[in-house]
Amino acid sequence: MPWYEIVLIALAGVGAGTINTIVGSGTLITFPTLLAFGYPPITATMSNSVGLVTGGLSGTWGYRRELRGQGRRLRWQIPASFLGALTGAWLLLHLPAAAFERVVPVLLILALVLVVAQPWIQGRVRARAERSGRDVRLLSRGRLAALAVATYAVGVYGGYFAAAQGILLVGLMGVLLPETMQRMNAAKNLLSLMVNLVAAITYTIVAFDRISWAAAGLIAAGSLVGGFVGAKVGRRLPPAVLRGLIVVLGLVALWRLF
Repeated sequence: MPWYEIVLIALAGVGAGTINTIVGSGTLITFPTLLAFGYPPITATMSNSVGLVTGGLSGTWGYRRELRGQGRRLRWQIPASFLGALTGAWLLLHLPAAAFERVVPVLLILALVLVVAQPWIQGRVRARAERSGRDVRLLSRGRLAALAVATYAVGVYGGYFAAAQGILLVGLMGVLLPETMQRMNAAKNLLSLMVNLVAAITYTIVAFDRISWAAAGLIAAGSLVGGFVGAKVGRRLPPAVLRGLIVVLGLVALWRLF
């Protein structure tokens, strides 16, 4: 591997780790980088998933304070992400690479609409809860079940394609949860880590020889640093700025996908 390829893949890992922690869509940096250097799409997808696990670890650790108090809900979401990631990894190994690419832009547009509309939606939900005398902070079993199903669906997507799964998670949680952007971002980091970890382990077991371990190692080293950087920056962003950044990077992701 030439020196410039080593440097660029590692830098792509730093960028992906940073963006994944703040927003989610870092795969749209590392995946095209690997393709540009001639890696086949399936190899690039698998190597990317393996490499980004370390960035998920550092980003989740950086957001650990915002995870406090979310345990009851995450007990529903973590198993859903786990099962969704297994399903998505299985689909990647058995379906043609273009199968999900057609639906990705539609999902991303929907997620961006939900992110933009989140303050209005949460306001309506809060007003309705107050009129009926309910505590908006309490989640019914029905909403928890809906959240688990949505989390599973994003897990399937993440286990198959991964790009922008964080934006989808934040968009869906913003509709279903009475949470702040930073706390949802913390949950997003943990759930995305779960998906990437399950997918990486699955690929390692069933397709060890199809992974470029050199590329995965470079991405891992870069994303580990990027995760810490992203947590340091992201936790200081006001909600409106964080929401705006999600929308901007989501639009960039759409442009790259088209």
